[in-house]
Amino acid sequence: MIDFLSILGLILGVGSILLGQFLDGGHLGTLVNGPAALIVLGGTFGAVMLQSPANVFLRGLKLFSWVFFPPRFHTEETIIRIIDWSNIARKEGLLGLEIVAEEEDLFARKGLELLVDGSEPEVMRSIMELEIDAKESFDTLATKIYEAMGGFSPTISIIGAVMGLIHVMGNLSDPSKLGSGIAVAFVATIYGVGAANLLFIPISTKLKTQVQNEVTYREMIVEGLVSIAEGENPRNIQRKLEGYLDKTKDDEDVSDLV
Repeated sequence: MIDFLSILGLILGVGSILLGQFLDGGHLGTLVNGPAALIVLGGTFGAVMLQSPANVFLRGLKLFSWVFFPPRFHTEETIIRIIDWSNIARKEGLLGLEIVAEEEDLFARKGLELLVDGSEPEVMRSIMELEIDAKESFDTLATKIYEAMGGFSPTISIIGAVMGLIHVMGNLSDPSKLGSGIAVAFVATIYGVGAANLLFIPISTKLKTQVQNEVTYREMIVEGLVSIAEGENPRNIQRKLEGYLDKTKDDEDVSDLV
């Protein structure tokens, strides 16, 4: 599902700057400068690649799609499945949950395997929470590459500005070359500050939110499976898991699941 808010925010942010430039009497073409873009973007990505391990950098690039296509966790449907598993366990015992191969969610499948194997509730919780923590740490580290880009790009834009001014100072005797040097100086600053505040920092923040959503979803699965292992009543499990629902987005009625 497309995150239209991200698309709207990007259009509004960039469009407002371009429209303001146009209404102020400026030409949009003056904001297009290849050398300035090369200095800022190339320098920014180069610095981030230098500071990041390869697996973290590649994971960060992969997570970029979450900005516009965030993962859907189907919380309501998962609650229904967990309560179904609870009813099966009460009627047929834990061995009745040998439906592991049918479960598409690999994390939930791992929990079911632990449940069927008769693992103690605290052992289950420890194993599954360890996996949650490890993935959260790795994904959070990956999102920070965009935060780093937001820090590097304004600084590197200053390098571009200084380079442009050096070009200007070196060609004071040739007025025909002054314009291009000044353009690189000022446009590089716009690119660096604009990219940091309109792209990199917002992207980092949004990705961190998506990572936390995934953590919350997995914690709900852990809570449900551990509750089954402890032999809790299905209705009590339902009440407990409903606390994980975002009531503003809840479009399913889970009040009559048991």
